[in-house]
Amino acid sequence: LQQPVESGGGSVQAGGSLRLSCVASGYTISTNCMAWFRQAPGKVREWVAGIYTDDTNSFYDDSVKGRFTISQDHAKDTVYLQMNSLKPEDTALYYCAAATYCSADTISHEYRYGDWGQGTQVTVSS
Repeated sequence: LQQPVESGGGSVQAGGSLRLSCVASGYTISTNCMAWFRQAPGKVREWVAGIYTDDTNSFYDDSVKGRFTISQDHAKDTVYLQMNSLKPEDTALYYCAAATYCSADTISHEYRYGDWGQGTQVTVSS
């Protein structure tokens, strides 16, 4: 697995949309979970959404449920985070992470993830 590389961040107004991409060559072979985390200034990093590599399930934090969608394209070694109806409180540095193994109980647990990208900044103005 190569280190994940995120892209797609930017500045938008509240109510707008962005799609983040995470390219992680080899992730379909060496991981069973991929996730997005975010860290706002002065706050701890928090889990946003996760997906099983085999596409059997995806999970969301309550704060983004119904607005964000995590998906993947195995042919492109890419995981996406479609973010709609963005709010100023969504402003953060967004990280992609890969886990060799996780379950429904641990998909949101940061310690499960051993490979992290450098992050992509999302800024939402009111």
